[in-house]
Amino acid sequence: MVTDHTARLGVDVGGTFTDLVNLRSGGAIDVVKVPSTPDDPARGLWSAVDRLTLTGHTALIHGTTVATNALLERKGGRVVLLATEGFEDLLWLRRQDRPSLYDLARDHPEPLLARDDVVGVRERTGPDGVITPLTNDEIARLVHSVRERAPDAVAVALLFSFRHPDHEQRIAEALRRECPDVPVATSHEVLPVFREYERTSTVVAEAFLRPRVRRYLHGLMSEADRRGIETLRVMTSSGGSLRPGLVADRAASLALSGPVGGVHGAKVIGDIMGYGDLLTVDMGGTSTDASVIRSGAPVETMSGAIAGVPIALPHVMIETVGAGGGSIAWVDPGGALRVGPHSAGAVPGPACYGRGGEDATVTDAAVVAGWIDPANPLAGDLALDPAAAAAAVHRVAERARLSVERCADGILEIVTTAMARALRKVSVERGVDPRDMALVAFGGAGPLFACRLADSLGMRTAIVPPHAGVLSALGLAAAADRVEHLASVHRLAAAMDAEAVAAVFRPLEHAARAELSGASIRRFADCRYPGQGYEVTVPIDGDGPAAGATFHRVHEQRFGHADPDRDVEIVNVRAVALGTPAAVTLRAGHHGDTPGRLESMKPGAVIRGAATIAGYDTTARIEPGWTATVHETGALLVERP
Repeated sequence: MVTDHTARLGVDVGGTFTDLVNLRSGGAIDVVKVPSTPDDPARGLWSAVDRLTLTGHTALIHGTTVATNALLERKGGRVVLLATEGFEDLLWLRRQDRPSLYDLARDHPEPLLARDDVVGVRERTGPDGVITPLTNDEIARLVHSVRERAPDAVAVALLFSFRHPDHEQRIAEALRRECPDVPVATSHEVLPVFREYERTSTVVAEAFLRPRVRRYLHGLMSEADRRGIETLRVMTSSGGSLRPGLVADRAASLALSGPVGGVHGAKVIGDIMGYGDLLTVDMGGTSTDASVIRSGAPVETMSGAIAGVPIALPHVMIETVGAGGGSIAWVDPGGALRVGPHSAGAVPGPACYGRGGEDATVTDAAVVAGWIDPANPLAGDLALDPAAAAAAVHRVAERARLSVERCADGILEIVTTAMARALRKVSVERGVDPRDMALVAFGGAGPLFACRLADSLGMRTAIVPPHAGVLSALGLAAAADRVEHLASVHRLAAAMDAEAVAAVFRPLEHAARAELSGASIRRFADCRYPGQGYEVTVPIDGDGPAAGATFHRVHEQRFGHADPDRDVEIVNVRAVALGTPAAVTLRAGHHGDTPGRLESMKPGAVIRGAATIAGYDTTARIEPGWTATVHETGALLVERP
């Protein structure tokens, strides 16, 4: 496969497959799909790149699970936390909420560090300034304490540092001078906003991830340089890409790096087809990610936890469940059939892959149920073994006292329910009615479940994108560069005229432009009614009263009520610098002329359910009562009358 004179590569390293999409300057698209290499994710990445012959300028935009896996596996660096004296137990006290309302035996995940690695700092600032000064002797004591513990990284989180960062700055300066090989993350640099618990948890996550992320990025940059790749970018959780040098000090911003590429890919498809309100479901080999797009923009949030760790950085709202094509079916001690969260992954993979796997997975159930035709290779060239799939499902069926066919159907029903629950969390539970939206189903397994998921949410339109199995990689290739800077304000909107708003944003915009020159700047404000415990993010143009009016309107849309007579408080402000996204050209019949294959179907072709359509990187299932029409882009527009 030979590229044009300009190559823009999006590479998504998933738990089972590594996907690559090349956007060529002439509009053509190359697709590569190879097995992932869990022991060294970069090896799978370069294996995919090696399928291309690159000439001319090459840009590589990468979605990585390095940070996500480190959080899931708790395999980051050993962290020492320096916290204001008296607040050493903050990460263990949390917010006094229960991890599961009705499960009294369930505990919160443990913090990312040991309690003995928290050092109290004799200092104190309040909202109006210094209460207890930080002395030079105290700084010397802290440096000595850190040296004694010999950590991989240090996190510094002091009270009110988002407003008065001087104490954190002095401690960090001393540590970086005396312990130059130990990364130091400070809360006023990582997350300069109020709420000390979330701020502390986030800076600890940053310190925990930074050594591993830096090692990975260093290896990535070295290999890219050796191969002559001129531009290297990494996708962040907020939906934009950054050069590795900037990401190295924003390790926690990579926690959703891979899944965000899929949401952006769905946005690209929605923009082309004229759908601005979308639910997205990305079902890969290991997990399923659900998200929502409103008015053409992915919904963002600063709340939530990733792998049980609260990370309050701006990120695209994504709900992940352990339900993928490789999710393993099992029977619990009570005899009930269960699916996931454990996965067969890339090695050995589902039993039907013929690579030594013996556990029954969702993919095996789909083969047994007739959803996947084993005569068609999976992911381009992976031949399936239906006998191995049937044998694996049979073993589970015996333990569950079911027939093989009923067991396969049960596995598919369970995984459908799990994915529908994730979709409801990002829509119905947040005040979004999915019935007038379109469901974009992608990933290697997502299009198999598109109709069933749409039915479960009362939706009448679903979209199976072209290149559905590699849509995350397509989204990465098309993504714009993005930098975001934020600060806490805590002022009434009505008290801020246009000059006051400009003064607040000026330093943020200056910092954003310094990191991403030539970018356009967008302003956002996190607003609330005074006394509320949550904020709503709205665009802010002009003065504070205008932002307040926008907040009333958005609050009404999201929660069904608003009080225009109440004051509005601007809590945080954010300046977002955006580069220019890459143009994407999609057309039907883009991959070969094999009759009956998804990629070879012509615009206007109609398929009525029940039907199964195999593709190079995915398989789509059209359920009875649904009709699919091939869009000019090659997407399937699936509708129920």
